[in-house]
Amino acid sequence: MKILFALLSSLLSLCALAADAEVALIIRDHRFEPTEIRVPAGQKIKLVVHNQDATPEEFESHQLNREKLIAPGAKANIFIGPLKPGRYAFVGEFNEKTARGTVIAE
Repeated sequence: MKILFALLSSLLSLCALAADAEVALIIRDHRFEPTEIRVPAGQKIKLVVHNQDATPEEFESHQLNREKLIAPGAKANIFIGPLKPGRYAFVGEFNEKTARGTVIAE
């Protein structure tokens, strides 16, 4: 019985890890949509970034310690967190004046 309980507990833990919150982020007209993303603090998040522009863009955030080149028309998964409560800025490195956004962990 103890072995069965341990096995079920391990399985539930793996399922919880696989169920990371997923947030969609679009790059269109050299801008991020939405510009603010609210996520739960303390949880791992999967950003699914879809570049709908005809040019590449690089998602970059020094605060999140992430950098990812996204080809035109492509999607990229970027895992962040778990984050402490706060605001975390990100930019599109190739269009920093217009491609700006913030992850808000609450």
